[in-house]
Amino acid sequence: MSTGDMAIGGARDEAAAPGQSVSLGTVLREWGRIGCTGFGGPPAHIRLLRQLCVERRGWLDAREFEDAIAVCNLMPGPASTQLAILCAWRLRGRAGALAGGAAFILPGLVVILALAALFMAGSPPLWVLGAGAGAGGAVPAVAVQASWSLLGPSWRNRRAAVRWLLFLAAGLTAAATIGEWLVLVLLGCGTAELLARWRSAGAKEAAAGETTARLADSSRSDGRGKLQAITAAPVVALAAGGGVLASLAWEAVKVGGLSFGGGFVIIPLMQTDAVSRYHWMTGAQFLNAVALGQVTPGPVVQTVAVVGYAAAGIGGGLLASAVAFAPSFLFVLFGGPRFGLIRGNPRARAFLDGAGPAAIGAIGGSAVTLTRALTHPWQYAVLAGALVLLLPLRRGVVLTLLAAAAVGVAVALAAGTVSP
Repeated sequence: MSTGDMAIGGARDEAAAPGQSVSLGTVLREWGRIGCTGFGGPPAHIRLLRQLCVERRGWLDAREFEDAIAVCNLMPGPASTQLAILCAWRLRGRAGALAGGAAFILPGLVVILALAALFMAGSPPLWVLGAGAGAGGAVPAVAVQASWSLLGPSWRNRRAAVRWLLFLAAGLTAAATIGEWLVLVLLGCGTAELLARWRSAGAKEAAAGETTARLADSSRSDGRGKLQAITAAPVVALAAGGGVLASLAWEAVKVGGLSFGGGFVIIPLMQTDAVSRYHWMTGAQFLNAVALGQVTPGPVVQTVAVVGYAAAGIGGGLLASAVAFAPSFLFVLFGGPRFGLIRGNPRARAFLDGAGPAAIGAIGGSAVTLTRALTHPWQYAVLAGALVLLLPLRRGVVLTLLAAAAVGVAVALAAGTVSP
């Protein structure tokens, strides 16, 4: 095991020694600052965490931080959120993980719920409608840019070009056509790569990885009982208390626990359920929800809070956010000491090599379903402009969405309607 892996995966007492002097107050302040200023999604969050933990404070060394990123990328759910929780856990154990994770998530949650109340109102002002329609027109371009930015690194790290292309195509097609079954396609691609790797490696390599796999399985089983104990009572209560809350909780579970590759992977599934199946919101409102998740600080997965608000008000938004982020906390709280083993597990690596390209394809495929939700002709011009800003000109996502919202406000105020 490498030095970095030992730092991430070793005993808690040995790993935490350098950070024992870091107080919970410091964790709350610093992680809260990142939660308030982390505009721009995962790349911005990773940059801010590195500047804080490695460059300015020296709490973690560079190798340890890179190992933490690699481990978080192996797990489903919002990777930058898991990284924030993991770094706080490294400094102050479970109390630090809870404090740092909450401080990172809550500022964006407060902002996005306030904006949801404004944008989801029964009769919002004309300028709000225009801003939502304008930003919504640019959202499919954000999905295209997100997928494009991941293609290069994934292709360079591919093991088999043909399988990589097949997984990419499967994810794209599923997201564009059968969004509600996307999770099964992602799991199927990961399993297919795992089986292909097992067949080609032969019995000797499989046996060599058995010990590591057993340890990783042990880690999962250790946390599984605790996870069931934590989640069983709320699920029973939700099922008894009403179908809307139960459906919303399940939606949030899928967002937080099954989204390989980041929040955009789950967009087609959320769109199908929120708009077509449960009718919690219209297609235009869903575009607004995705846009709000992009322009607010903190994790992009906060989009699920807007869906929750549309389904059941403030309580629904809080419930959806709590359930969506619970897996990230649980992965770190109960799996942190064994993350080095998980990263070194060839089975976990093989599964991600299959699910990863499918997730990238799904992000690109989500652009198709999001484009179908556009309802005003001028939004297609906004979409074209956003593609130019994001791809050839390489402007930021937040700037692009704000520019698109400004165009929408101008159109609405000039024409007196968002449908001139």
